[in-house]
Amino acid sequence: MRAIFKREFRACFQSVIGWLFLAATLAFYFLYFYVYNLSYGYPHIMYAVNAISFLFLITVPVLTMRVFAEERHTKTDQLILTAPVSIGKIVMGKYLALAAVFSIAAAVIGLSPLLLGRFGTVPYGENYAALLGFWMYGLTSIAVGTFVSSLTESQVISAVLTFVFLFLGYMMDGITQVISSSGNLLTQILNCYNLTAGMDRLLSGQLDLTAVVYYISLTGLFLFLTSQSIQKRRWLVSVKKIGIGIFNAGFSAAAVTAVIVLNLAADALPDTVTNFDLTKEKLYSVTDDTKQILSALDKEVELYVLSNESSQDEQFASTLKTFGELSGKIQVTYVDPAVSPNFYQKYTQEQVPANSVIAVCGKRSKVISYSDIYETQIDYQTYSSQTTGYDGEGQLTSAIQYVTNDDMQTVYEITGHGESPVSGSFKEAIEKMNLTLASINLLEADALPEDCEAVIIQGPESDFSKDDAQKIIDYLADGGKVLITAKYTGQPVENFKSILEAYGLELEEGMIAEMNQGNFYKNPFGLLPDITYDTITADVSDEYVFLPYAQGIAYPDESKEEQDHTLVYTQLLASSSQAVLKKDVQNMTSYEKEEGDLEGAFTVGISVTDSASQAQLIVYTSTEMFTDSADLQVAGNNAALFAASIRSLAGEEEASNLIVIPVKQYELQRLTIAQGTIILAGFLTTAALPLLLVVLGIFIWLKRRKA
Repeated sequence: MRAIFKREFRACFQSVIGWLFLAATLAFYFLYFYVYNLSYGYPHIMYAVNAISFLFLITVPVLTMRVFAEERHTKTDQLILTAPVSIGKIVMGKYLALAAVFSIAAAVIGLSPLLLGRFGTVPYGENYAALLGFWMYGLTSIAVGTFVSSLTESQVISAVLTFVFLFLGYMMDGITQVISSSGNLLTQILNCYNLTAGMDRLLSGQLDLTAVVYYISLTGLFLFLTSQSIQKRRWLVSVKKIGIGIFNAGFSAAAVTAVIVLNLAADALPDTVTNFDLTKEKLYSVTDDTKQILSALDKEVELYVLSNESSQDEQFASTLKTFGELSGKIQVTYVDPAVSPNFYQKYTQEQVPANSVIAVCGKRSKVISYSDIYETQIDYQTYSSQTTGYDGEGQLTSAIQYVTNDDMQTVYEITGHGESPVSGSFKEAIEKMNLTLASINLLEADALPEDCEAVIIQGPESDFSKDDAQKIIDYLADGGKVLITAKYTGQPVENFKSILEAYGLELEEGMIAEMNQGNFYKNPFGLLPDITYDTITADVSDEYVFLPYAQGIAYPDESKEEQDHTLVYTQLLASSSQAVLKKDVQNMTSYEKEEGDLEGAFTVGISVTDSASQAQLIVYTSTEMFTDSADLQVAGNNAALFAASIRSLAGEEEASNLIVIPVKQYELQRLTIAQGTIILAGFLTTAALPLLLVVLGIFIWLKRRKA
């Protein structure tokens, strides 16, 4: 087999075919790589890999058309038929030679994520899973071409038939959709030859073992059929040709059956066994928080999916399946709206879109609208809507917590002093925790209501009255929980400050300018503070949070003992020691330290607890940090910190019922690549390298002809 491999591999590069195959594959790949990855800054190569998958329809027929057909045409196949070498070794030797040619191209493509890694964060797991899918699809296509080449002595016919075979496999998904959008027995049979389905799963960032098994088994099947085709010709000259023909057909049928059974068995295995989520955001698996919630379920929960099971989108269906597999208390039931159009009216009178889910436990129910499963944003360059995130796990977990928990609490946000309202993803975080968000004007209330779980004060622009401030102080003294963000206005807010002073905190008037480049974004007023590890900051301790226009906050160096209680201070966020507090922002002339300015480091986030009353006060010195515009700069980390702060205020007993699973983003932050580097890398990869391969191939071919 080794001799056959060497002979066939050498033959590919002694002619122009091998060089052209490499040049065409790499030229098309690096063209898309230049557009998607270098120019647009996408850190995923799956876009480029997916874009060139059509290329196999052209390059594989050219690569494989001669492997057996040429020898049959020149009658050199008689040497094979009479050689003291098994047919299987002959087929494997030739196939592995062609596979090696293709693997060279795949190995060069495999260097591209390493190149991207020089310019930012690159999801290597997702990229190499995508490359694995591309490689295995290519190897299977080569096996198909090898089989077709064994059927004819004409290279042209071999190339055309290989194209037809590969085209059917490439288009099979569309063909089955035309036959039946909901699926039937015929489409199930046809989908056994859907060559791109496995690659699509691997392109999505999953290491899907069912896809790997499919490609390996299908490759093995076509190589076995190739052996049977050649074996049949070997025995046609004998008197036993009829018996051997039956033997050949029986073996082929048995091989096809074995492949089908093997793939059905692989598909029957749980996703938790066959799927390994390699995405950075863990798009196809569930978090440990969700697993903990599901394992602790002691009530039966029914998830009614308003969809035909075969038409549900694959990612959401996979999440639903995982929830059912992780807990025996969860039952997933598909309700086809075409059969039961009014089913949802048992639980709500509002119109519910198709593919939505209704979570039910006893008398409690909650509708998860399908429109909330995916996060979308408007691209104002094209004015089109783009799907940017997946929230299937978050919405399902929130709904399960809601229907299994009878004790719902309320969070009050203070109004009446120009406070910023809780909105966007921060409001959604509270809703996901199944807390009610209500507004209260302290002028209209004698005290905070009894159902108050926590209070939020978001950057008052005008001062509290003494009476309003005292109501908050009294609430805290009674064991209350308060989250405060401060906003620099340049106006006196002494009564508001008295709330902080009651707990030993003092706002340092002015705005922090960060001089350490690693601690700010865009300009020195946009802080990326150092994060102190704590239960509140645990979810973001290895990431960044963004605090625009922050003030400093001073507190005692040691825990403060006053009469019958002790205040414990925990620093959460701080600037670097190079930061400067600009005391006169309106008249500043430089971000550098000027007369009257203070030097850092400055605390910009702190938690204070009263060990006697169990009161807790969390203070951040930037109101802008809890806005969607700031949160977008750090991929949702500000919202995660907000949710953790609210959960901390709820206390240990309630925290387990206030888990928030954030939206999982599809896109990582784009890479920043200098224009000169883009042009140079683009020229070398899309033009210079393929041209060099073609020239080298022609040179070797001409040299051999002259010889």
